[in-house]
Amino acid sequence: MRLVVLTGAGISAESGVPTFRDAGGLWEGHRVEDVATPEAFERDPDTVQRFYDLRRHAVAQVEPNPAHDALARLERTLGDDLLVVTQNIDDLHERAGSQRVVHMHGDLLTALCANCGARTPVTADLVERPPCPVCGRRMLRPDVVWFGEMPYELDAIDEALLACDVFAAIGTSGAVYPAAGFVMTAAEWGARTVELNLAASEITPLFDEVRHGPASLEVPAWVDEVVAAPSDGRPS
Repeated sequence: MRLVVLTGAGISAESGVPTFRDAGGLWEGHRVEDVATPEAFERDPDTVQRFYDLRRHAVAQVEPNPAHDALARLERTLGDDLLVVTQNIDDLHERAGSQRVVHMHGDLLTALCANCGARTPVTADLVERPPCPVCGRRMLRPDVVWFGEMPYELDAIDEALLACDVFAAIGTSGAVYPAAGFVMTAAEWGARTVELNLAASEITPLFDEVRHGPASLEVPAWVDEVVAAPSDGRPS
């Protein structure tokens, strides 16, 4: 049984990670256009660097929750037959023990060198302009996919979606593409689909099964059923 699990902001929110975008469309008081686009970085790099430095420090203060722990437990059972694709840029999946994780929107803990393209661990606040460990130039930026940029690992994700037996979306709004279209790809190739979300999303009608409630409760219960299920992934 092969599973692809897509996780979004909702799973990390239960650990205390802010979703950043509020009802007014602002990210911690900033317009998205001011902190999450290449143009913003070119126009005002210090504001962008500080924004992500603060996010990095905030994530370091929180811990994985039972939903992260449950997915790590599922990986211990399924091994390479489970792939977690996350829209989140925190490291909570890894800290819970998951190893097969694709960060399609990048990773707060790494920096991307605009000069040589190297991706390296962040060891100091990027607003301080530390040198790239590879080329020595002080041209590091957050290794985060901004609006207008291409998400990472789309070919690998697509390959996994075409081959999976079960696709699950956890804590996602269904508002951001291409991730919002993953359920349609998986379903087209015969996968059973399930949504686990705090409330209905924009793509809830596309799923075979829907479970609404806190991820910290719904995901461990679902994982228990998957582990005990027959090979088709359907609870017995």
